[in-house]
Amino acid sequence: MERLQKVIAKTNIASRRKAEEMILEGRVKVNGLVVTELGTKVNDDDIILVDNKPIKEAKKIYLLMNKPTGYISTTSDDKNRRIVLDLLTDEFKDKRIYPVGRLDYDSAGILLLTNDGELTQILTRPEFDVEKEYIVRVKGIIVRKKLIAFRKGVIIDDNYLAVAKSVNIIELDKENQSTLLNVVLTEGKNRQIRKMFEAINHPVKTLTRIRYDFLTLKGIKRGGFRELTIHEIKKLYANQYKRKK
Repeated sequence: MERLQKVIAKTNIASRRKAEEMILEGRVKVNGLVVTELGTKVNDDDIILVDNKPIKEAKKIYLLMNKPTGYISTTSDDKNRRIVLDLLTDEFKDKRIYPVGRLDYDSAGILLLTNDGELTQILTRPEFDVEKEYIVRVKGIIVRKKLIAFRKGVIIDDNYLAVAKSVNIIELDKENQSTLLNVVLTEGKNRQIRKMFEAINHPVKTLTRIRYDFLTLKGIKRGGFRELTIHEIKKLYANQYKRKK
C-alpha cells in the first residue's frame, strides 16, 4: 500500500505537495468517499478520483540530456534563469519530469530526467555508490604532492571529508597555467568537485560530466537529448540493486 498523495503524484496531475493540498481541500475521493487525511494509504484495487475524474498513472519517461552551461538543473527558477526543461521538445514540455541529482549552472554534460520516483531515489542515495565521471580543467599546475593529498580527501562544507573514487591528470598546460583532470565520484554533494579543488587552491575553470553509471554522451550533441532504451532502464535498476547487495 502507498500513501494517497504519492499515488496521485505518479500521474501528471500534480506534484506530491500539490496532491496534499488537493486532499486537504476535499477534492479527492477513494472508493466513492471524500478523503481529507494525508496519512491515508491505498492499494491497486482502490478507485481514486480527483475532481471526480479517475486518475491514471503517467507513462514513465526517461531522458538522457547533454546539458550546456547556463542552465539550472531544476523545474523552475525564481530568478527567471533558463532551466533544463527549456531544452525539451514540445512532446515532453507538458510532462512532470525532473532532473536526477544536480549539475550546476556553470557545468555541462550528462543529466538524467525522469518521472520515475523509485529510480530517482536509488540513483541519488549514497549507499548505491553510482559512479559519475567528469573532465575538469582547473587553474594552475597541480603538483604531485597536491594530487596525492587530494586523493586522500579534502575538507569541504564545515568539516566534511570529501573523497573522489579516482582522480588522474590528463594534461598539464604550462603555457596557460592550467591542469586537465579526470575525476570519478560516487558522492553527490552540491558543487562538490568545485569545492574540493578550491580547497587545494586550484579553482575550476570548466567542468563536464561525461558518464553517469554506464551511460555516456555518445551521439548526443550539446543541448540535445534522447530517450533511454528499455535495456538501459533495466540495467540502471539492476546495477544499483547489485551494488546494494
